[in-house]
Amino acid sequence: QVQLVESGGGLVQTGGSLRLSCAASGRTFSSYTKGWFRRAPGKEREFVAAISWGGGTTRYADSVKGRFTISRDNAKNTVYLQMNSLKPEDTAVYYCAIGLGGTSSTQYDYWGQGTQVTVSS
Repeated sequence: QVQLVESGGGLVQTGGSLRLSCAASGRTFSSYTKGWFRRAPGKEREFVAAISWGGGTTRYADSVKGRFTISRDNAKNTVYLQMNSLKPEDTAVYYCAIGLGGTSSTQYDYWGQGTQVTVSS
């Protein structure tokens, strides 16, 4: 059974940093794109970042470019999201996902349970 488990969320002040991790189990995903999405209270789930299977191609939402960095370790079946210069508007539940890629949630087949990130002003 495929399982994605996020960790690393928490409460941080504006300008602070967090590093999210997402460990996959149940199968190997080295040939799939891995991504991060988030859902803020009262809003739709939105794309944050994605990384290709080899790690050579990354995509970011405009709102996080220059502040967030996505990376992956295929040997550990893990994807990371380094979040710097956090803002209150980054507050959301963050989900990792695995699929064929893109910025739409419909392009991802496997999802984690989510981890809460709260940025205080």
